[in-house]
This record gives sequence, structure tokens and C-alpha cells, in this order.
Amino acid sequence: MKLEEFDYYLDEKLIAQTPLKKRDNSRLMVLDKKTGEIEHKHFYDIIEYLNKGDTLVLNDTKVLPARLIGIKEKTEAVIEVLLLKNKEGDIWESLVKPARRVHKGDIISFGDGLLKLNCLGVKEEGIRVFKAEYNGIFYELLDNLGTMPLPPYIHEKLEDKDRYQTIYAKEIGSAAAPTAGLHFTDELLNKIKSKGINIVYLTLHVGLGTFRPVKVEKIEEHKMHSEFYSLSKEAATILNETRKNNHKIIAVGTTSTRTLETIYQKYGDFREDNGFTDIFIYPGKEVKSIDALITNFHLPKSTLIMLVSAIAGKENILRAYNIAVNEKYRFFSFGDAMFIK
Repeated sequence: MKLEEFDYYLDEKLIAQTPLKKRDNSRLMVLDKKTGEIEHKHFYDIIEYLNKGDTLVLNDTKVLPARLIGIKEKTEAVIEVLLLKNKEGDIWESLVKPARRVHKGDIISFGDGLLKLNCLGVKEEGIRVFKAEYNGIFYELLDNLGTMPLPPYIHEKLEDKDRYQTIYAKEIGSAAAPTAGLHFTDELLNKIKSKGINIVYLTLHVGLGTFRPVKVEKIEEHKMHSEFYSLSKEAATILNETRKNNHKIIAVGTTSTRTLETIYQKYGDFREDNGFTDIFIYPGKEVKSIDALITNFHLPKSTLIMLVSAIAGKENILRAYNIAVNEKYRFFSFGDAMFIK
């Protein structure tokens, strides 16, 4: 398959720059993957499509305020660092701009030396490996010195940094938010529970793949970066029972989908598991772990539009996206949602 097959026209004015005042007031496009039929709703209507005994799967990863602006000690050049992945202890894999200015042995200083990053190694595509040097508690320093790593298509300043976190974010480690979950409120989750729907959590820390465009013409040649995931024994048991009782598993977001599919492909059912996944889901790859998906609208030619095309069919997705453009839906991270049933 060619990369161009996953392109669509989008007016830049439709890219949501700020979140709505109320999370669950965003619009919801409901797409029937079998018939291609489309309904236009609001996100708070999602409860109408969930039934007693179904299981909703949420990714509880928490975004680090991982974007740091510092000074290279040797030359006083301004360097931007995005912490991507904690390798071990104080060792971090990071994306650097401008990368050509940062070499092995260079030290980048932040907050007048409160935090220093010592470059231990150089990798491709602007990636550097740093050792963090500091006094005190690292994550407290990061809270003071770092900012939320908003995607490059968002140009407005985020007034409340909690709006780039889901309300259930718990496990620190993401370089980006699992944005399908941004629409949920405590009130809506309580209503869902009251209806007898199970809610389970897994963790996938969103990493570099989120920031990297697909650069190959044949999409099958694209390589995903690996991301850490974890599923508890309790969650796995509920998921297996859901299947056994012929109820539906509804993944919230592509990150939840990729985690569930990784584990399901490995074992043929759901098990307690953790590790790293580089799973790449595109049309022709059958997704067996979920029955429905709540997701946002994704960038043209991205791995995420390929994933939803694998679930709902490429023609259905591109038609739905063209309708979303005509109906002036809001796109991407702070945008509206889609429910693929």
C-alpha cells in the first residue's frame, strides 16, 4: 500500500488549538464499520452505545512536562530537549533541537544549573541519550522547569496544563497524551459504571512514534518505535470474562488498542503482561482484541489513520473524514471524537 492512499484534505482552521471548556461537550461522530453509516452526536452520548457487561479500556499513562529549554554550557547555544523514554535510573532518551549542536560529552543546563543533562550518546533522527544530574527529586524539578510537550500543530499557549492530561492519568512516563481519553469527565465515568459497564486500565507510555511522520512510500516498510506497556492480572481477567460472556471490549484510543492487540497476538487471550511493543497496525492486519474504538481524528498519512483504517476499512474512514471536514469537526489532539462500532 502507498502512503498517498491515506491522505485527505484538511483546512488548517479545523485543527483545534485549545480544548473546549467542558471535556465531554466535544462532538462525536459514530461510524458503523459494517455498513459505513454515520451519526452525529456529542461525546456525552457515548453512554448510549455501551451496554451492561461491556468493558471500557482506558490508558492511565501520565504526560511528563518533558519539554525543556536550556543552554549548552560550552557555547551558550539555546537547546530544546524533549524527554522521551526513561532507559534506567537517570538515563533518558531524548529528542533534541537543533540536534547538530549536541554531541557526546556536551552538557545542557536548565534553571541556572538546577538540572543538567550530560550527553552520553548520539543516535539517528535527532535522538540523544542523556544522564540527568541534579539535587533533590527529579520529577519535582521537571514540574518547575518543564512544559507540556504539545504537538507541533498546536500554536496556542495552554492555559491549564491539566487539560493535556486525562482525568485518570496516573502512571508518569508519556511524551504525549492519549488524546481519546481527554473527553471523559468524572461525571461521565460514574454514569458509565452505574450502567454496569466495566472500566479497566492499562498503561502505554506514548513515545517518539507520535512525533514521527511516515517517510516510506510503501507503508509496510515503516518501522514503529517501541513503547512500554503494562496490563494487570485483574484487568486481564475482566477482559477475558467480557469475551466469554459475549460482551464487547471498547478501547479508548489507539494506544489502548495497540497494547491489547500486542498481548492478544502473543497469547491468544488476555494475560498480565508488560514490556515494549512496536506493533504497527494497518489495513490487511486483522484486529482481534477489541470490538469497538473511541478515537480522535488523526493526521493525514499517519500510522494512526492507518490503524483506524484497519479496523473500519480505508474507504469508510476516508469518507468519514471528508464528512468531518465538511461538517467542520475539530481535528487532532484537542479536537472532536469518533466512535467506531
